[in-house]
Amino acid sequence: MKEETEKLRVEALEALRAARTPGDLAALKTLYLGKRGKVAAFFASLRELSPEERPAAGQALNALKSALKTALDERMESLERESLDAAAAGSLDVTLPGSRRRTGRVHPLTLVMRRIIDIFIGMGFDVVEGPEIETDFFNFEALNIHKDHPARDEQDSFYLTDALLLRTQTSPVQIRVMRERGAFPIQVIAPGRTFRRDTIDASHAPVFHQVEGLMVDRRITMGHLKAVLERFALEMFGAETRTRFRPDFFPFTEPSAEVAVSCIICGGGGCSVCSRTGWLEILGAGMVHPRVLKNGGLNPKECTGFAFGMGVERIAMLKYSIDDIRLFYEGDVRFLRQF
Repeated sequence: MKEETEKLRVEALEALRAARTPGDLAALKTLYLGKRGKVAAFFASLRELSPEERPAAGQALNALKSALKTALDERMESLERESLDAAAAGSLDVTLPGSRRRTGRVHPLTLVMRRIIDIFIGMGFDVVEGPEIETDFFNFEALNIHKDHPARDEQDSFYLTDALLLRTQTSPVQIRVMRERGAFPIQVIAPGRTFRRDTIDASHAPVFHQVEGLMVDRRITMGHLKAVLERFALEMFGAETRTRFRPDFFPFTEPSAEVAVSCIICGGGGCSVCSRTGWLEILGAGMVHPRVLKNGGLNPKECTGFAFGMGVERIAMLKYSIDDIRLFYEGDVRFLRQF
């Protein structure tokens, strides 16, 4: 029995060393260690031995079984290592630089919106919000835009009911803030989405973003407005930026002004981007109309204020030299990866 056991051990170990795949090992495990395998057959033959021979023969078989299990596990680990090494050798050169993983990008409109907010927070402005679904009163009437005012034609609106619409501007937040606070000083900006029935082209979109600004206190003047907007232009476009204020008209401000900055492409010398003028319009502004102050619940005899409104898309297009507003909304990763 001892000689037969040793012969089986040598045979099994040689077979395990010769195995080249996990499948080969599985077959050998069944052959030698399975319920009907060769080791099990030796255990079954113990009954044929005398009582004196059985203990030694049983110990030898248990030792054989344990040795074969260990050898089987070791050979399986060896085959797995060989497989990994072969795969690595064929597909990975550890001396080469690693592959650069592409990371996400913040959308350029978000970048510009955050920058605008940071600049005005640095000047002491609070950030407020208002509803995107507005009443006709807050969107038009309270802002001195009565029902037959031509400005309503310029802001063709998305009406939901006779009295509710998607806001055409962030200016209604002015009225809401003045009414909610009921007192001055007020120094706020209101960023958000606005909606107009514009035909989509290179410079128009039906959904766009604005930032409204409002400052109300005793003896606020046009000088304060110019100082704030000049500081904004310097922070947004660079230390060499110059600003220009020209008379304009808005129903909710009087006097009103169009604000432009020196062309960021040519520095004011004149180029195709600024139509050879050297200037790029960025926003509208003015002193809050007395009627608007009254509609906001404030007494225009006790306080004055200024307001301004800018399009975030317009600022982003100027800052990044983008010539088509549609690029912001198309989701083209080639465009977005540039920011």
